Amino acid sequence: MDYRKESLRLHGEWKGKIEVIPTVEVRSKEDLALAYTPGVAEPCLEIQKDIDKSYIYTRRHNLCLVVTDGSAVLGLGDIGPEAGMPVMEGKCVLFKAFGGVDAFPLCIRSHDPDQIVETIALIAGSFGGINLEDISAPRCFEIEEKLQEKVDIPVFHDDQHGTAIITLAGLINALKVVGKAKEDVRVVISGAGAAALSIADLLLAEGFGDLVICDSKGALYEGRDDLNTYKKAMAERTNRQGRSGSLSDVLAGADVFIGVSAPGILTKEDVARMNPGAVVFACANPVPEIDPALARAGGAAVVATGRSDYPNQINNVLAFPGVFRGAFDVRASRINREMKLAAAYALAALVSPEELSPERIIPEAFDPRVGTAVASAVAEAARATGVARI
Repeated sequence: MDYRKESLRLHGEWKGKIEVIPTVEVRSKEDLALAYTPGVAEPCLEIQKDIDKSYIYTRRHNLCLVVTDGSAVLGLGDIGPEAGMPVMEGKCVLFKAFGGVDAFPLCIRSHDPDQIVETIALIAGSFGGINLEDISAPRCFEIEEKLQEKVDIPVFHDDQHGTAIITLAGLINALKVVGKAKEDVRVVISGAGAAALSIADLLLAEGFGDLVICDSKGALYEGRDDLNTYKKAMAERTNRQGRSGSLSDVLAGADVFIGVSAPGILTKEDVARMNPGAVVFACANPVPEIDPALARAGGAAVVATGRSDYPNQINNVLAFPGVFRGAFDVRASRINREMKLAAAYALAALVSPEELSPERIIPEAFDPRVGTAVASAVAEAARATGVARI
């Protein structure tokens, strides 16, 4: 099937992938008086006395805002907010289908971080959480940080944190397959954008001590003078040996490659220079950093990609619906690092020892256990860390 041509045809038929459907019927004067005026005044007055009752008397408790500025849509680049709408609608569909979360898209016509933050903050009272989507780095870091300071509901940039959760889940199981411990492996991450820096942050939190990040110019290391604020901060936390040089240079003797960068940048020879039992996550989409067959020919023991037509798909749909479901279930004020770690471990645990293999390190996207398992783990972590409000 030509997915591009067929998808375009179907989008023309669908004329949008979401719609607003009432949860109550209005078929009589009594129905009208209860759902709207005069009866509706009573919940309004209750919310006026206690804003938290907006979670009880409205759909806010289950409503997520999905926001983009259209600056980094899929692999298409800065195509504008309106052009990003089909992706945002699709994200809303996934929220509902995989997590039972209602979601609404908002495409903002601005690249100014402060303007975006202010726009979202002004309407945040209508929502239970905010999912940032397809916003280019490094602005995405600034927007998420500033917005979370201004609102008392979870703010989650899925391109960062969803990717990090799934990557960690897959890596936990991949290391079981190759018989290595997180404390003993050297991880090389290709890419230094939103996903890469978030992956590095979560791996560090989980106890991976030997990490090297490479951007298009080579390894990040403390003292490199061409790094932005966020790359500089991560360079100070990683690459303790001060390795420099190209991606190929730093891969020699590494145990794990995680690619969230560009197609075709990893060669079979690069993989061959890694340690025996190498783990390769080539997640550039739609074309990975290396073809899985080439990676295996180079000696990789476990290979994952971002594609559904290869084993071990690193797919964010495994994380974000359950993460928000769990956060909403306990009315969490934020999604913290402990909640992300809990989500990763919950996902990893869904692959039993009997199922675990080089081709099976992560659950399938349509595994019906995923959403519930992630939500439960996230809710428990929220309670344990004091961000749950019910």
